[in-house]
Amino acid sequence: MAGGGATVAAADGGSGAMVSGYSSEITFTVVMSCLMAASGGLIFGYDISITGGLTQMQSFLEAFFPEIWAKMNNAEQDAYCIFDSQVLTTFVSSLYLAGVFACLIAGHVTRRVGRRNSMLIGASLFFVGAILNCAAVNIAMLVIGRILLGFAVGFTNQSAPVYLAEIAPARWRGAFTSIFHFFLNVGMFVADLVNYRANTIPVWGWRLSLGVAVVPAAVILVGAAFIPDTPNSLVLRGKLDEARASLRRIRGASADVDLELKDIVRAAEEDRQHHTGAFRRIVRREYRPHLVMAIAIPVFFELTGMIVVTLFTPLLFYTVGFSSQKAILGSIITDVVSLASIAAAALTVDRYGRRTLFMVGGGVLLVCLTGMAWTYGARLGSDGGKTMPRGYAVAVVALVCLYDAGFGISWGPLKWIIPSEIFPLEVRSAGQSMSEAISLALTFVQTQSFLQMLCSFKFGAFAYNAAWVVVMTAFVAFFLPETKGVPIESLGAVWAQHWYWKRFVKPATAPQTTKQADGPA
Repeated sequence: MAGGGATVAAADGGSGAMVSGYSSEITFTVVMSCLMAASGGLIFGYDISITGGLTQMQSFLEAFFPEIWAKMNNAEQDAYCIFDSQVLTTFVSSLYLAGVFACLIAGHVTRRVGRRNSMLIGASLFFVGAILNCAAVNIAMLVIGRILLGFAVGFTNQSAPVYLAEIAPARWRGAFTSIFHFFLNVGMFVADLVNYRANTIPVWGWRLSLGVAVVPAAVILVGAAFIPDTPNSLVLRGKLDEARASLRRIRGASADVDLELKDIVRAAEEDRQHHTGAFRRIVRREYRPHLVMAIAIPVFFELTGMIVVTLFTPLLFYTVGFSSQKAILGSIITDVVSLASIAAAALTVDRYGRRTLFMVGGGVLLVCLTGMAWTYGARLGSDGGKTMPRGYAVAVVALVCLYDAGFGISWGPLKWIIPSEIFPLEVRSAGQSMSEAISLALTFVQTQSFLQMLCSFKFGAFAYNAAWVVVMTAFVAFFLPETKGVPIESLGAVWAQHWYWKRFVKPATAPQTTKQADGPA
């Protein structure tokens, strides 16, 4: 496993790292490339959030799910079970199931054609899927459109975070990679704004909600054609001269790129020494920490309770007594909170480190989920037959906003940052594909089961996620080393000095000057 040749000096306690020898200049090309790559998150966020408003929108329900619209107008209906419909959840979750299969293909495709071209494939699928959804005349067309969007998600979510991590200066890698999650939440915010307007349009309002996705898809499709591929991807495909030109373009014409290019070439040579596939390679003992993180990070991410605040926020607010329009407005408010918290994370992740944000966010999530479990249990009842007092309904909105803030500074952006930076080049595409496939598979399971789980477990659904937050926070404290500021091809030294993972990781292939004492927090 390539350890890289840069000088690394991590602070005591595993709290951070600084690097010498690499250019940290942020060029115009880097900024534009990062914005374009991160825009894949925008349309993903739009497709996630648009369904939350659609699934309680009158024009949409009357056209495709009249039985749910009838339950919404039934005063005796159990509030927990209004939206319990397998056909409805199939429409929502089909995107994620398709994304799982796409991720498994995308890792191989991205390795062969490059990060940028993989994003172009994703943008094309986004465009076609959005048109099909907008023109749908039956549920089958809706589901097929969502499946195409899912394949698009598989390609963009696999390639865009890695693209961002590979072209960003090491000093600012966390901030640049977090842009993907920021754009994802911008997409969610735009979707809720569109739903707020579309909800007032009878008959065809739902077509506006689904059709607006064509615009960002077209922008990404055109814009991605003008950004450079990453030097790491180009070296991996044997295009050394193009890689040097790309590195000079993103680091600046006057920057000395020889040291960074040398590390990239070393990592690529390590990759070529292996003759087995990357997926078979990542299960070897020396990649044990990377394999564990590829599984643990997306699993824990899905168990934070994020399914509530990203997909079903309007439904959650409708359940506690808000009207359809006010429920969407509440979702817009939580989107603003999310954007502010993600911006704060981008400003602090490379200053205070990944572990610190995980710890702070974990505490906030635990408090909020516990508070929601108590409020729902005490004020809505176990049978959903009570009417929640307005003051407590407002408290639910406040708790969801606070939850969004905690999620936005921790698991939200870090779910994209950690997997995109921890893998050595020889298993990077496979590792990112595996991580995203697991995440989408679990999202599929949760979107298929959450509404039924809410109907069956009632307020216990929030307590379930609160217990998992305790487990994941402890896992991060003991097993995730700090990676801030370390060049992406030099992270082997970080794993080699971790109190637990050092027993698995091979020594770096090049001399390293390090100082780190990293262990359990």
